[in-house]
Amino acid sequence: MSKVFKKTSGNGHIALYLGKRDFVDNVDSVELVEGVIKVDPSGLNGRKVFVYLACAFRYGSEDLDVIGLSFRRDIWIQRVQVYPPTGGNAAKSPLQESLIKKVGEQGCPFSFQLPTNLPCSVGLQPGPNDAGKACGVDFEVKGYIANLPDSADEVIDKKDTCRLMIRKIQFAPANNKPGPKVDIAKQFMMTDKPVNLEASLEKEIYYHGDPITVKLKVNNETTKVVKKIKVSVEQLTSVVLYSSDTYSKAVCTEEFGETINANSTFEKSFQITPLLSNNKEKRGLAVDGRLKDEDTHLASTTLSQGEKEMQGIIVSYKVKVNLVVSGGGLLGGLTGSDVIVELPLTLMSPKPAEV
Repeated sequence: MSKVFKKTSGNGHIALYLGKRDFVDNVDSVELVEGVIKVDPSGLNGRKVFVYLACAFRYGSEDLDVIGLSFRRDIWIQRVQVYPPTGGNAAKSPLQESLIKKVGEQGCPFSFQLPTNLPCSVGLQPGPNDAGKACGVDFEVKGYIANLPDSADEVIDKKDTCRLMIRKIQFAPANNKPGPKVDIAKQFMMTDKPVNLEASLEKEIYYHGDPITVKLKVNNETTKVVKKIKVSVEQLTSVVLYSSDTYSKAVCTEEFGETINANSTFEKSFQITPLLSNNKEKRGLAVDGRLKDEDTHLASTTLSQGEKEMQGIIVSYKVKVNLVVSGGGLLGGLTGSDVIVELPLTLMSPKPAEV
């Protein structure tokens, strides 16, 4: 084991050990979250030791928690008693065996199986003047000393707890398919023939930071002129808690000064690259969850089996192509309009090579 993550309680009576902090969601299953908690029985005074794993939506800073309002909502939580042990001699995984060798006989193993319908770790980018922790979905492993696993009446002292944040992440599937293709025929006032637009993407999945190639074919059968072409990528963030709200934000917009004359055809590919570095000022943009202040990127597309409703934050993307058509004739701008198509886009990170 190359690295061990450790967090000790304020009084030193318990210490949490994990072998990693990133857990991969393969859509049909999630990696087991397992670790060890070291317990010093002399400081328990007859109390027990529990560990929980919680997936929560944070929608405010804990610093603001001055009137007893909770700025977290647990989406999913599971607790287990680790000391005194309750399940006999449960088999230990190789990782737990390795951690127990490190911490000694006081190490108590624990494991959690996350369900597949939980969101991934996603943060909402704060505005330039926002302080405190960002809103978003986070996962926390917490060890604590208490008489009961979950009692509203029992006050658990902060020095009796230790916690480590972890991440649930998804990677792009290995098999990339051909991209989507959409076509539209748009007719205008005072014209009897349409503008035909066909747009397509080379592939279904693009990696963060890669240019996205959008291929366009236009057959302009009207007397109007296409003055320019706008291509943009929009991020759609659905926040599913008490109700479902979807926010749309353009993360990349490019204008191309191509003109398509009346009664002519046009075919060309355009490239655009959505990057978080160009969107640092956008408040509420979804970004991939981070554990500290490390660099991150735009949130990855959320993959799901679609059977159970997912709570938390669900992210998707679309490419939007907009032909800006001039009016012309006596009515001028009154008969001008846009021809618009949208294509679904999957934006993710490739699965790293196994070390």
